[in-house]
Amino acid sequence: MTGNNVSHANNRTKRKFNPNLQTKKFYLEEEERWVELKVSAHGLRIISKKGLKKALEDAIEKGYIKNY
Repeated sequence: MTGNNVSHANNRTKRKFNPNLQTKKFYLEEEERWVELKVSAHGLRIISKKGLKKALEDAIEKGYIKNY
């Protein structure tokens, strides 16, 4: 997403709004292995709410990831 930095003098310069991505390692109990994912802050909340396995299944179903 793009937008403008607006100074006190109302000067406008272009800027980008980047997602808050973080690389995290999660333990997948069903397969007894570690999975490293680059996930957003909102994605971390979804994983803690639904659980890792359900969140991964939903992401594959929606086309966000191909495999893990």
